[in-house]
Amino acid sequence: MEIKYKSVIDEVVDRLYERYPELDVKYGEVGRRKCQKDNVHHFNYLESASDVGDSKVFSDYALWLNSVLVSRGMKSDHLIDNFKCIIESLEMSGVEKGEDFKLHLNEAIKSIQKADRENMPAN
Repeated sequence: MEIKYKSVIDEVVDRLYERYPELDVKYGEVGRRKCQKDNVHHFNYLESASDVGDSKVFSDYALWLNSVLVSRGMKSDHLIDNFKCIIESLEMSGVEKGEDFKLHLNEAIKSIQKADRENMPAN
């Protein structure tokens, strides 16, 4: 199967694994393939958000995904960092919808950060 954004996704995965070398140690090649699949899903939702012109489509997906990941012991920062790696890779890629995608990614990052602040326990 041809992946539409394969070169960008490959770069995103490389960036993530450079920033978190412990991922290679912990998950190995299987983890890399899973990360790549996850990023294919991110791009599918980015395409949908871009097609309808609504960042909420991607932000809702990101909030749902983040809640699943956090419930499994991950931190919001992991997903946010993944989104930041996508933004960085898009800036150098020349992808046709890159500007739209970056807008949707930044809105999703803000939504996750806002949800995290709202869910912080009061002191």
